[in-house]
Amino acid sequence: MKMFNKLIIASAALATITLTSCEKELDRQSFNSVDESVALATSNGVEAALIGAYSRVGDDNVLGGGYGVISELLGASGDIEWNGTYQGYTQVFNKTIPKNNDFAEVTWNESYEAINVTNNVLANIEKVLAVKKDNVEGQAKFLRAAVYFDLVRLYAKAWNDGTPSANDGVPLVLTPTTEITDQNKVPRAKVSEVYAQVISDLQDAESLLGTDVSIYANKTAAAALLARVYLQQGAYELAASKANDAIGYGGYSLTADYREAFPVDYSNSTRVVGSTSEDIFALQVTTSSGYNDFNTFFSQLGRGDIYISEDYFDDYEAADGRLSVFDFDNLVCTKFDMIYGAVHIVRLAELYLIRAEANFREGTTVGATPVADINVIRRRAGLAPLATVTLNQILLERKHELCFEGHKLHDAKRLQENVGVLAWNSPKLVFPIPEREIKINPGLTQNEGY
Repeated sequence: MKMFNKLIIASAALATITLTSCEKELDRQSFNSVDESVALATSNGVEAALIGAYSRVGDDNVLGGGYGVISELLGASGDIEWNGTYQGYTQVFNKTIPKNNDFAEVTWNESYEAINVTNNVLANIEKVLAVKKDNVEGQAKFLRAAVYFDLVRLYAKAWNDGTPSANDGVPLVLTPTTEITDQNKVPRAKVSEVYAQVISDLQDAESLLGTDVSIYANKTAAAALLARVYLQQGAYELAASKANDAIGYGGYSLTADYREAFPVDYSNSTRVVGSTSEDIFALQVTTSSGYNDFNTFFSQLGRGDIYISEDYFDDYEAADGRLSVFDFDNLVCTKFDMIYGAVHIVRLAELYLIRAEANFREGTTVGATPVADINVIRRRAGLAPLATVTLNQILLERKHELCFEGHKLHDAKRLQENVGVLAWNSPKLVFPIPEREIKINPGLTQNEGY
């Protein structure tokens, strides 16, 4: 069997994988016509599989924009309007998602394909040269954690909704799946178990990786994502500590102004644009590796299906430099106008915001005072510094700084804010377990309301 066919068999529930026309050309070729026993027999082979994992994780239905667009559409509460023709995303925006929603299915499938490639890397880690082993293992664990974190946030109840140790999460598959048998049709792990695995993988990644800055995950990225996980849990002391660690590792700096954090070249909109100085982790999009869903749905150079509501801007200060990323004539966000622009997963600015919020809630000053961190963000936006700061001001700065980057749904849930007429913990704000998965694997439970 070809390595591609063996490595991408996804979750414990999948019997078959159907390749769609949306898949990137690089994904199709990553493991083309290579026998698994040969491909994973050497250090070079395992390292090549890790590159394949980045390709899978960067798929437009996974971290290549898909998770983020879903969060913005499902969490939409008047800030945006959806004018697209994709029925599946129309259902997501309207919060009327059926069990057979096509985006719920493809996101699940592509996510578990990505996880399975990371599992293959980790299962063969002893074949990697000793001088490279820690780095390869750390990156694979970081990627697996990143995917599981978004999976459990989309397909299960929020951490603060009921009891995480009782609520069903998503299946935890930690070893390679090469064929589907009754033995590997595993049930859903509990939400607490999935979070524990995410945290464990990120802690391992942080300890294994160095701080060298490149296009790949490093120690700073692991600490930064841990800070985001802890914030989602409401574990503010840990969130402040990890955000402080990530900031302290160094190597990153805010761009001079906000617009520069989202480079755009309208004279050549198809130019490949990589990471900026503040991208702690970003996924690279090139002419050979495809495109990303932020560009597809937010940009008028893509489909341009998402428009910004006029009253969204009511709580901005007039001098806020972050307004520079909006086209007010067409009411669109221009952050993602470069077709081959890097997908910003974690920016340094988010770490200042996490540290500020977590310190404020705990009454601590780990690394800096909350007002000092907020003023770092405000100065870059061209705004006057504040003498004092409230929680509402911190959250407003977060809203403006990270707008439309995929945080909307998850912030609404952790902050217990209604989404339109729906309560923050409405079952309509949780994706269904794909209907086909339930049929294939009777051990999977369906989410409430489906």
